[in-house]
Amino acid sequence: MAAANQIKNLIKSFGESDDSRFFTTALQIAATEARQGHNLFAQELKAIIDKAKKERSTSTIEGKSVQLSLPKRELQELIEVFVPRIKLNDLVLDNNVSAHLEKLIEEQQRWEILKKHNLEPTRKLLLTGPPGTGKTMTAQAIAGELGLAVYIIRLDGLMSKFLGESISKLRLIFDAMIDHRAVYLFDEFDSIGSHRNQGQDIGEVKRVLNSFLINIEKDKSNSIIIAATNMPESLDTALFRRFDEIVSYPLPNEAQIQEVISKNMSSYSFNRRINYKEISKIASGMNYSELTKACREVIKNMVLKGKENLDLDFFKTILKKRKEANG
Repeated sequence: MAAANQIKNLIKSFGESDDSRFFTTALQIAATEARQGHNLFAQELKAIIDKAKKERSTSTIEGKSVQLSLPKRELQELIEVFVPRIKLNDLVLDNNVSAHLEKLIEEQQRWEILKKHNLEPTRKLLLTGPPGTGKTMTAQAIAGELGLAVYIIRLDGLMSKFLGESISKLRLIFDAMIDHRAVYLFDEFDSIGSHRNQGQDIGEVKRVLNSFLINIEKDKSNSIIIAATNMPESLDTALFRRFDEIVSYPLPNEAQIQEVISKNMSSYSFNRRINYKEISKIASGMNYSELTKACREVIKNMVLKGKENLDLDFFKTILKKRKEANG
């Protein structure tokens, strides 16, 4: 039978949600049983392990098998892992932004060809722009296009909860990129990427930033690294050259405002003809997120009041209120 230490390790790894150690220990137990001549039991145990491992570590996007391995226990407070369901054509984006993202997708899908010519595919992006312009959604859409999971790193937690341990935690995150190919999103990147002479704890901020610079420079994984910030002016200039592409996200223009409304309300009609030029003027300066929320609010109003059409005047009122609230 399995050694007592193996059983202890199995239970401990299960309790700590350490899948890698759990399955490794389980396979060691199967191997021990095989060496002791319990071949049938060992084969049955291995079959159970293989099935459980496959079911535990995969999810599905439109028929594709997607790795969904949880990070090590010591990172679970910092990383949120999920499989996105959106793609690039679900987003409304500036043409220049779309061109950058389509380039990355094509290079990632054909990375083997590039490798044969000793070329590296684009995989490190810095996304800048006002809040609500699609930066976080972009990470999800890229993952959706490539059939990958998204690992969202909570940088505020890295600096607040693990003061003094930030560098070791950051190193673990970059190690995970090798073990689990995915899209890694460092959101609100300015929380660690600010100028090295700024911050309440200058020493800690400087150490974490220097560690990030070293890690991203040395990173040779096949994962995609995305950093997003609303304040590019606060970033240390040394960061910019560590990324393959820097993509700037503008607020939506008149055509994009119309596209957001059309996408969100394609299944409905207004109680009278909509003048998109007028609506775009009202919504000018709003971001994609606020526009989408305004659309949903109008749809909910129609549903709850039992109306057959969307109320155009109510839509204008909601746009003005949201614009003023965020102005």
